[in-house]
Amino acid sequence: MLIVSDVHGAFSELARVASRGEPLLVLGDLLNFVDYRTGRGIAADVYGREYALEFIRNRKTGDWPANRRLWRRVQEGRAPELAERIRTAVRRQYRAARRALLPAEKAYVIHGNVDWPEEMASALSGAAALVDGEVVEIEGYSIGFAGGGVPTPARARGEVSHEAMAAKLDALGRVDILCTHVAPSVAPLRRDVVTGMLERSSSEVLDYLVSHQPLYHYFGDIHQPQAHAWRVGRTVCRNVGYFRATARAVRHG
Repeated sequence: MLIVSDVHGAFSELARVASRGEPLLVLGDLLNFVDYRTGRGIAADVYGREYALEFIRNRKTGDWPANRRLWRRVQEGRAPELAERIRTAVRRQYRAARRALLPAEKAYVIHGNVDWPEEMASALSGAAALVDGEVVEIEGYSIGFAGGGVPTPARARGEVSHEAMAAKLDALGRVDILCTHVAPSVAPLRRDVVTGMLERSSSEVLDYLVSHQPLYHYFGDIHQPQAHAWRVGRTVCRNVGYFRATARAVRHG
């Protein structure tokens, strides 16, 4: 099976991976709101490139209040119009994601923090299995999926509360492989080497790994991690992103 995360609009590359005729696991963040390397994405298309670049500068320093002020400034007097343009762009990207996934033998998808879960589910219905909070057997492995990002000041649509994440994980029980979007709260796995910051991560996922010890844990979210792989007890943890930058899938095993 092949595994990707943090697609962020790289749909032609995703279609190439999907066409290999193997089960494909997509661990969230299909949408590209802002590419932190280039500024491209929905934000630049709708709000303008200068907005996107200012947003990136604030995000890299963790200045959430500055981004809230920026958001209010750019929205002033235009909120309904801009909201509709954003929704149109989101739907356009999800339609492209659907076309990319159609060649896959079978695609399994969870949402990330950037995603809009309801729009994603509507667009991908029939093209992929939406498996958030489910256990699926693939190639002889029991695989548990828990989608969503951790809560942040951005309050993105794909974020889930700590309590909701814990409930999802508890419902999975013991599995061979755990798939999430978020990283466990292990410093080398959550530290971004470009920004030098410890990004938000999930203590609930770490608790699950310690308690249940699956053979593998696959995740994304952290684009430039200090470590791509780590062990928590017997569990091999592996960051499979950042697909938009690498265009490479990780093969299980």
